[in-house]
Amino acid sequence: MASQLSMDEREKISQLWEAGETKAEIARQLERHRTTIGRELRRNGSDDDYSAVRAQAQAEARRRARPLVRKLERPEVNSYVRRGLSQYWSPEQIAGRARLDFPRQPRHWVSRQTVYQWIRGQGEERAYWEQFLRLGRRRAKTDSRGQIPRRVTVEGRPEAVNRRARYGDWEGDTVVGRQHRGGLVTLVERKSGFLKAAKLKDRQAERVRSKIEALLEPWPARLRRTFTFDNGKEFSEHERLAERLQCKVYFAQPYCSWQRGTNENTNGLIRQFFPKGSDFQEISHWEVAQTVDLLNARPRKRLGYRTPQEVLAKNCPAAFEI
Repeated sequence: MASQLSMDEREKISQLWEAGETKAEIARQLERHRTTIGRELRRNGSDDDYSAVRAQAQAEARRRARPLVRKLERPEVNSYVRRGLSQYWSPEQIAGRARLDFPRQPRHWVSRQTVYQWIRGQGEERAYWEQFLRLGRRRAKTDSRGQIPRRVTVEGRPEAVNRRARYGDWEGDTVVGRQHRGGLVTLVERKSGFLKAAKLKDRQAERVRSKIEALLEPWPARLRRTFTFDNGKEFSEHERLAERLQCKVYFAQPYCSWQRGTNENTNGLIRQFFPKGSDFQEISHWEVAQTVDLLNARPRKRLGYRTPQEVLAKNCPAAFEI
């Protein structure tokens, strides 16, 4: 409901007040708080005289006389936006999350366009704030790789996985370092978007498989039901992984990265922190863990601007009791 009273509402107040109704009854009929009615009568009327026309004119005159305060000139809004940007939240995520954090306080709300405009108006500091924004980049065409023996394609996945109807279904891939030396193995839970990742010395299949086991073996079995990987040879030990974790493993079709869309998108977010050409031998485990924490604490539009950590912790608390 709008915070400002409309002319129609003021007309109804005038009629009801003249008829002798109480402030509480007027508030009930207008579906407003009684303090709103009391304040309106004090500021724009009196105990025995209230004119809707005069009240509207007085309210508009006060608004015109009031100095214009832009949203981001308010310290509490400015601080909220700066904090969100510094955590690599997009302007859209900041706008959506503000409505979640302050559901009854529109003064704290801000649109994504306003955040972008604020960044563009920062003068010498513009470059500083732009570094937190994710910039779109063209993707190179996937290289041609051989078939993995005895792989099962996504056509064999249960429908519950496709519909994101449960927790415990993961998508996985690797992020490659400079000159294909080292990198990351990344796993994203499809329903919540929760990320787990670990550094790789190399992409040998045995090493990748053991890293995945280390990441998810401590978790309850119902939170490691299936994995969907791309066709890299680093996932050729999928049968042993399935046996060790008691799960099912599926593979996307070649050149169909959209079949692992959640993981592809998340790897794009990771590249914001570790651009192509990054040498993972110079990147610490702590830096990787910090990046994972930032992404798991980033609000997502498809989650109603809740974070992956919030969603998974609420619905699967056992994952965080280990």
